[in-house]
Order: sequence, then structure tokens, then C-alpha cells
Amino acid sequence: MKTLVRFALLLAALVILHPFDGRAASPPVPVPVKDMVTMVDLGATSCIPCKMMAPIIEELAAEYRGKAAILFVDVWQNPDEAKKFKVSIIPTQIFFDRAGNEIYRHSGFLDKNTIMAQLAQMGVARPAAGSGK
Repeated sequence: MKTLVRFALLLAALVILHPFDGRAASPPVPVPVKDMVTMVDLGATSCIPCKMMAPIIEELAAEYRGKAAILFVDVWQNPDEAKKFKVSIIPTQIFFDRAGNEIYRHSGFLDKNTIMAQLAQMGVARPAAGSGK
């Protein structure tokens, strides 16, 4: 019985607590970023595919700095953003052109090369090797 109670308490703590992984959790930057190609990853710091994407988003944000806005929004901490972008599955990535029009949307894990290919298709030059580090 003690084991069952401990397990239930642990499970409740995991559901309630959202571990912080260093990504922005405060109110997000306005999306899309004005006059800039924008890719936003809408997810949560606790979801497994979102955690897998976190280092990719961080790398791309650094590599594309000044060329495209690469953003992460935690929809558990900013539920209005999930409603605003009609997100029903996380992670969801949305790509906007410079005028703020949605060009492409994907739900689920998205690898770095696919993101870079989509940005290139939207006219954003690929960063030089080793940039942003």
C-alpha cells in the first residue's frame, strides 16, 4: 500500500511540475516577428519530442540570428498562444514569411535539416558552417 501511495504522489508531482530546461518561459515574443521570416516551435518543456527538439531550436536560433527568427513558445505556460495558433498537438512548428503569412505547418518532431530546407525554400540563406557558435 505504501508503494502505491508513493507512486501516486510521484505521478501527481510529475503531472503538476514542469521542469525548466533554460528555454524562455515568460510571455513570448510577438509571433511572427515583424519583417522577418519566422519559425516558431510551439511545445512544452516537459514533452518528450519537444525536449528532443530543444537543442535543435537553440542551435538554429543562434545560426540564423539576423536572418530569420527561430522561436520557442511553451504552450503550457502560455495557453493563449496555443489557442491563437490553433495548436492541438505538440510540438507544432509554424513557418511565416516576412509579411507574416503562414507558409507551412508541421506537427510532431521536425529534424534540423528539414527546418533548414524549409527556411531555404522561403528564401533564407543557409548559415555558413560553424556560425552561431
